[in-house]
Amino acid sequence: MFTGLIEEIGIIQSIHSEGSNRRITVKGELVMDDIKIDDSISVNGVCQTVIGRTVNTFDVISIEETLQKTTFHTLKSGSKVNLERAMKFGGRMGGHIVQGHIDCVGNVVSIEMLNGSWNLWIEFPSHFSKYVVPVGSICIDGVSLTVARSESNRLMVAVIPHTYKVTILGNIKVGSIVNLEFDILGKYIEKLLKGSSTYTSVLQSWVTQPEN
Repeated sequence: MFTGLIEEIGIIQSIHSEGSNRRITVKGELVMDDIKIDDSISVNGVCQTVIGRTVNTFDVISIEETLQKTTFHTLKSGSKVNLERAMKFGGRMGGHIVQGHIDCVGNVVSIEMLNGSWNLWIEFPSHFSKYVVPVGSICIDGVSLTVARSESNRLMVAVIPHTYKVTILGNIKVGSIVNLEFDILGKYIEKLLKGSSTYTSVLQSWVTQPEN
């Protein structure tokens, strides 16, 4: 589990095909302090398992399912990536609950430069629009952000200068593709309401209950 608060920007050192999978070697600094084999790490928002490491690099295996569902198929040597180690219990919970399980890939359709911030408009498959709530949370390439506006199958997030500087969001442009993970809490609520008439009845009673 992650928080969506990026620790550092890493660099892809090499990518080697292993059957239909890819072995990806990533260079980092801060995350190398205590990372070990079998640890989970978020790379551009994708939860991966560390299978090997050196003093300043770690290796992950990206399987075919991941390559098809995320932007990992576009990575190459020299690519910059957002890195975050798994969350520790007992610390402050910044950001929001992030699993590192990508729902879909979105397309950056507009970047609006303001006086001190940037508005990013991202388009995504329309059937995910039910999980997008204004001032709700969304994870974009591993970065926890707040939905400022939503329109059908598009959403807008406002990005502050610090986030642009310490993540790879500063490198994206119109036409870039990004990994999207929608808020897990909304998915669980949807599942509960769909699977039980009792939950639906309770929800309806709350909505229709007269005020005292």
